[in-house]
Amino acid sequence: MSEATPKQIDVLVVGAGFAGMYMLHRLRALGVSAQVVEAGSDVGGTWYWNRYPGARCDVPSVEYSYSFSDELQQDWDWSEVMAGQPEILEYANHVAERFDLRRDIKFDTRVTSAHYSEEQRRWTVTTDAGDVYDAHYCVMATGCLSMPNTPDIEGASDFEGAVYHTGQWPHEGVDFSEVSVGIIGTGSSGIQAIPVIAEDAKHLTVFQRTPNYTMPAHNRQMTDEFRAEAKANYATIRQQQRDSQAGIVGYGFGFGGADLIMPSDHLLETTAEERAKAVDEEGFGAIRRFIDIGLNPEANEMACDMYRTQLGRIVNDDATAEGLKPRDYPIGCKRPVIDTDYYETYNRDNVTLVDLRQGGIERITRTGVQTAQGHFEFDALVYATGFDAMTGALLNIDIKGRDAKPLGDVWEAGPRTYLGLQVAGFPNLFMITGPGSPSVLSNMIVSIEQHVDWITDCIAHMGDRQLQAIEATPEAEDAWIHHVNDVAKGTMFTSPSCNSWYLGANIPGKPRIFMPYVGGVGAYRKKCDEVVENDYEGFELTA
Repeated sequence: MSEATPKQIDVLVVGAGFAGMYMLHRLRALGVSAQVVEAGSDVGGTWYWNRYPGARCDVPSVEYSYSFSDELQQDWDWSEVMAGQPEILEYANHVAERFDLRRDIKFDTRVTSAHYSEEQRRWTVTTDAGDVYDAHYCVMATGCLSMPNTPDIEGASDFEGAVYHTGQWPHEGVDFSEVSVGIIGTGSSGIQAIPVIAEDAKHLTVFQRTPNYTMPAHNRQMTDEFRAEAKANYATIRQQQRDSQAGIVGYGFGFGGADLIMPSDHLLETTAEERAKAVDEEGFGAIRRFIDIGLNPEANEMACDMYRTQLGRIVNDDATAEGLKPRDYPIGCKRPVIDTDYYETYNRDNVTLVDLRQGGIERITRTGVQTAQGHFEFDALVYATGFDAMTGALLNIDIKGRDAKPLGDVWEAGPRTYLGLQVAGFPNLFMITGPGSPSVLSNMIVSIEQHVDWITDCIAHMGDRQLQAIEATPEAEDAWIHHVNDVAKGTMFTSPSCNSWYLGANIPGKPRIFMPYVGGVGAYRKKCDEVVENDYEGFELTA
């Protein structure tokens, strides 16, 4: 295919993760022509790339799965309450094969530009393979956590050992036996990887900038009884997910059963003795039943004290325990992390914590890392430094809308969208789980399915009424941004002491704006449905 002969299609989809795969499935059923372009060599999205040791979903397997096909639900058997990366990728491959998706996916190809023609009301999309597509609609299924972030540290290129990033892990795996390893970062990927790497490595040195709050996963093998009960109750489970706050019903401990702890008590109404007893009896789980933790800073700090008390009981060395204790920011301002034996790992003789609050990284050397506390040597370096979340993958593409205005310019002060679905000035361009939608504050599969269904119905509506373009209005976009910020006010997410990737705080120079929608997937779904019922209120539809 040459630039002189662009391929005409109805819909161009960027990305073949869970969003892109379902989008393709729905578009086929609609009867429109669709092409998916994927940078990886196969399906799976984040689960294709993130193969680091210990990679695991933090949502129950029966809930982190597609709901669109009852046959798929009934036929697939999950082995664990919370599945690991290999099993999730196996599931993605199964879906691709079951619905014959790969024939409309071009792999090993990265979209480089997407430019809108106002005259033609179509998108011209180019790839690094030289392909050119002429598409009526462009759907960005690029994922919220798909652009790895590697910090710019002086001397990074000087290190002579092997270097890895958790978000771009070698598919053949890495053998760390007889190898000393340094790992930078203790976010979700670091907390999952550290215990597993420590089991194999000769020595593991952990460089921690900010200690995280993490809760034990209590993961386990799924019993036949639990699996059968879930399959029998899938209709109820799915409806509860869609109506819920986060798209999660039971966090793996049943689905609305007696062992599901719902926050209802108020921590501010307890005594010091009652809080101490709760930690004695329930450990980290003691804080799960207090509803005021997420809204009241004083209650939150009480919960932080309870958390630090339990942490100190697990880690044997007092200095290491102190270094691991989160301080000066609230529980809940960052995405919750779950772990398997994370704190217990620091009781191993071959693990060293470097608390960078006591002196930060100065440079990377040929043999290790130089900090203000001294030099630490190792053979291999792992970056567990996360992603340029929410916007990174989109801004990595040269997207130009009306009047050839770049998306990067429009988002210079932070991402602006209407419902996280569209951006004013970019007609016929849709985002799946974009900024301004529940996205990363929710079970991604639930949010993905809702967005894909909405976009598919919208495209069908456009075709039925012979409409050519749909675009969010600036007024609707402004109102939605105001609403997103208003809902987030007073929560721990927007606490002045909270520096999270929800705000873009992990990327130097990135505008600080709260990106996800806190209102919950149930309320958000109702809003999206109301928009449609009111004849696509907030969108301008062009004949």
